[in-house]
Amino acid sequence: METNGSNHHSCENTPSTSSSNANKGQSTEKEVFVNSAEITWHEIRQQWVGCQSQNSKRMLREPIMSWTTTYEDLLCSTEPFQQPIPLAEMVDFLVDIWHEEGLYD
Repeated sequence: METNGSNHHSCENTPSTSSSNANKGQSTEKEVFVNSAEITWHEIRQQWVGCQSQNSKRMLREPIMSWTTTYEDLLCSTEPFQQPIPLAEMVDFLVDIWHEEGLYD
């Protein structure tokens, strides 16, 4: 079964003759492409990330990890954290540790 690459979308891209004849009389109207997949993507993303105004409020709260927490404290404990630690806070913590140990420039 052979497919011609230039021809496989020909039905989707070519307007039908009846619609093109009807549009000739109405040159002021334009067909507007609506990307429904993009709209759905944005809706799902909005549900996932939440409201941005709530995120900015969340950034203003106190850090969850104490400033005196050490790398060993995290590794030696088998207890789960009392509350989730934001990724940005954990990355900052690890970068600080790596700077102290000379592992990060």
